[in-house]
Amino acid sequence: MKSGFYHNTPLAFAIFGGTGDLTKRKLIPALFSLVKEKRISDEISIVLVGRRNKDVIEFKEELLEFVKAYSRHKVKKDDWEAFAEKINYCRFDFEDEERGYNDLAKILENCHDRIFYLAVAPGLFEIIIKNLKKYNLIERDTGFQRIMIEKPFGFSLESAGKLNAAITKIIPEKKIFRVDHYLGKEMIQNILSIRFGNSIFEPLWNHHYIDNIQIISTETIGVENRGGYYDSTGVVKDMLQNHILQMLALIAMEPPVDLEPESIRNEKVKVLKSLRLFDKESAQKNIVRGQYGRGIIGGVEVPAYREEERVSENSNTDTFIALKINVDNFRWAGVPFYVKTGKRLDKKTTRIIVQFKKLPGINFYKNLNNGKPNLLVIKIQPEEGVFFQINAKSPGIDLIEPVKADYCHSCRADYNSPEAYEQIILEAIRNNSSIFTRWDELECSWKFEKSISESFEGIEPNFPNYAAGSKGPVEAAELLERDGRIWLDTFI
Repeated sequence: MKSGFYHNTPLAFAIFGGTGDLTKRKLIPALFSLVKEKRISDEISIVLVGRRNKDVIEFKEELLEFVKAYSRHKVKKDDWEAFAEKINYCRFDFEDEERGYNDLAKILENCHDRIFYLAVAPGLFEIIIKNLKKYNLIERDTGFQRIMIEKPFGFSLESAGKLNAAITKIIPEKKIFRVDHYLGKEMIQNILSIRFGNSIFEPLWNHHYIDNIQIISTETIGVENRGGYYDSTGVVKDMLQNHILQMLALIAMEPPVDLEPESIRNEKVKVLKSLRLFDKESAQKNIVRGQYGRGIIGGVEVPAYREEERVSENSNTDTFIALKINVDNFRWAGVPFYVKTGKRLDKKTTRIIVQFKKLPGINFYKNLNNGKPNLLVIKIQPEEGVFFQINAKSPGIDLIEPVKADYCHSCRADYNSPEAYEQIILEAIRNNSSIFTRWDELECSWKFEKSISESFEGIEPNFPNYAAGSKGPVEAAELLERDGRIWLDTFI
């Protein structure tokens, strides 16, 4: 799949954190695909900046194995050799002003268009950006220079605010591209096309016709090698505060005046500002937290969260959350948004499910009493696609059954969908900020997170409260049953 976009001037793409997992598993395979498909300039210089002592030849061999494992393309020798020539390794401590940044400046001197990707801890963002400006690597008169910042952007509302204030004193907001890789996923980008490219949906997209919306993102994996990070973060900061709320904003936003980046982001902010914040009483009623214990995944026994590497044996970090969210505006008054996300659950899936209300008076027709609700389901992963569920008469008998008008995006014969990071890199080069988070979006998301975290302060959870491989805590099902509803991912 080609975007039709081609950046044809010399480009420098420098990655701080160049020896990390994100670089090896995502960024280098993504750049390889973009170069191979000629969607970016062949005159690209990829500079990996790290603190480890690496032999460049051996490091490139290591990167080759990751590209073979994670690229969408079969890696041919000629393609790899041409790509590997574009990779440089620059070793220095990110706080080493004199030698490191001067060395980097020499490598980049012939490339005026520059992107700096910060795949490092948030505590290093300000230090790196300050030195990039000090040594004239950004804010130049020729070409463009942009900063891509990997999440997490801070660890709380307060830390994120301080970080943003510090960074925007150095460079303007328009040069900052805060990465949320979910926004690069094909079906997330399709939400706007589905909503605003089809006349059948917009008249129904409100509290008059929609009963509830469910956003479900579950995983079978545990914390893998991220135990230390995850134990200080938890599911709310790792998933809800960013990925989930971004999906909610896109599905709930008003039609923008146009599809320009700032118009889209303006409408997303309005939704995030409309989220009803929690207090201790509403949190106890409308939020279910969980942490997995031992269980069976794929026929194999897996450890409890507290038994994972670099996790405290008494940890109260949540690995699951289900909650009922209210969007307090005219369009969504009275429509609950149910969210469920967690680790070590029974299946891997990310879906947005829109359940429409039953037709008024339908119960008068006895033959239609067993009809199921109309559903619009956007499948994000692992399948990609969308289906609309309607009711129709069963063959030969006087009953109706649900019928799916199903479009499977990932079933197409020519399917080779770009990975999220490919699209993210490409859009940063294009200066399309619509799939990146603006500061006011993040600020609203952190305020929502804060209302949750403060509501549970001083409350000792009864963890672990669900087995690995299960559907999560039983209270999550009860959360919807109390409203006369069910989680729909189990039945579709």
